[in-house]
Amino acid sequence: MEPSNEQTLKNALSGDINAFQALFSTFQNQLKSYLYRLTANRNDAEDLTHDTFIKAYDKLATYKGASSLKTWVFSIATNLTYNYLERQKRWTADVSEKAKRLVLENEDLRNEIIQVHDTSMYALYDIKEHIDTCFTCISKNLSIENQVAVMLKDIYDFSVEDIGKILDKTEGVVKYLLQDGRKTMVDIFDDRCSLVSKKGVCHQCSELNGWFNPKQHQQQVLNEINMVKGSTKYNREELYDMRTNLVKAIDPLRSEGNELQEILLKCNILAMEKI
Repeated sequence: MEPSNEQTLKNALSGDINAFQALFSTFQNQLKSYLYRLTANRNDAEDLTHDTFIKAYDKLATYKGASSLKTWVFSIATNLTYNYLERQKRWTADVSEKAKRLVLENEDLRNEIIQVHDTSMYALYDIKEHIDTCFTCISKNLSIENQVAVMLKDIYDFSVEDIGKILDKTEGVVKYLLQDGRKTMVDIFDDRCSLVSKKGVCHQCSELNGWFNPKQHQQQVLNEINMVKGSTKYNREELYDMRTNLVKAIDPLRSEGNELQEILLKCNILAMEKI
């Protein structure tokens, strides 16, 4: 008979690393996905997940059950990642244009993208996946605390109370971080996204679709996305909610296009490093 979660936790608290591994594995994929969205770097997300496991196990004696074990572990992971993110530049709203110029100027980088697309089993280009990647990029314009709050609440469905425990903030402060972070995200999307706004300057989704899927009719693909079909009847906040629902449904590390999206994020990172 499999031990209950309660018994497994007791075993873990007694020093059984296998028991802790069993509990950790129940949310490990979600944790790694969260860290990937924060860092935009697969290797860093994997390293931080590993470091989180080690630190959480070492500190397990301090876990007193004031929150779920998952929330407690996410708090440790967030603190580790906070230190990482403090050393990085926050991205700018026009990062996709900067990355595009970089790719056009760099033949080796352009060929690397083409090679991944042509040879990888996980290089399907799908506009929905790219909207997910775009959400990650836009969130990196926020302050670290805003980014963490938005990701935990809007993508991973943590409660305001649990986010407060993770960030060591009051619920009132968390609500402000969410309100402020969402407003910034909505403003950037409204100014830039050409999918839902005629004044939007970013055409990357449709441009990349034309590059990677030249035989596929772009408008037909766009019309399959609800927020594009109904963009004229939805307000900005509703369009934001539609984006988050789309993002929730995608695991950025395991999707059919994850390796292609990963190299596109790499281009953004390289573009930001050149500033």
